Amino acid sequence: MTEHDRPLRRADLDGDPLVQFHRWFEDAAAAVRMPEAGAVATATPDGVPSVRMVLLKQFDEGGIVFHTHATSRKGRELEANPRAALLFYWDPLGRQVRVEGRTERVPDAEADEYFAGRPRAAQVGAHASRQSEVLPGRATLEARIAELEAELDGREVPRPEGWVGYRLVPEAWEFWQHRDSRLHDRFRYRLDAGRWIVERLAP
Repeated sequence: MTEHDRPLRRADLDGDPLVQFHRWFEDAAAAVRMPEAGAVATATPDGVPSVRMVLLKQFDEGGIVFHTHATSRKGRELEANPRAALLFYWDPLGRQVRVEGRTERVPDAEADEYFAGRPRAAQVGAHASRQSEVLPGRATLEARIAELEAELDGREVPRPEGWVGYRLVPEAWEFWQHRDSRLHDRFRYRLDAGRWIVERLAP
């Protein structure tokens, strides 16, 4: 049996997917440089998908939170079609977690608090970048950053109005454990009348 080839049994799982995610996240934090990195998939109202990496910054009973520009491609798609999916992959452990559900904006106060804790360079960058728009060249971006650094010198950097947080409220979770046989262990949690039902899925 390799490091990846660990059986996952129903008895290993907590009945609450959030508790189970917390356990796996802590394991990943001891083995992976950035366990909070996950891929978020969105789609237009007519079903055209896109996916990109984001950083998980909070997870609790309310859902999983990440931040971005509302005017970015993912922001525009979430405003038009709030359904999304997240995927975390922790290769050293041979584990994946998938989360699906609806998204909602977090309150401005939450976004303000998180933004205030970011490195200053990232705060200035959030003002300088019109995320997902066509950029004539890197020099244009760097010039805008220099302008803002001079303008904001000695001052706190306020959160840009369009820089927001989104909370994915889970409707389904899947916990996936690698097996060398490719007959991986997969368990799905799905909501049924307010209760989480746990089901094994075929690999």
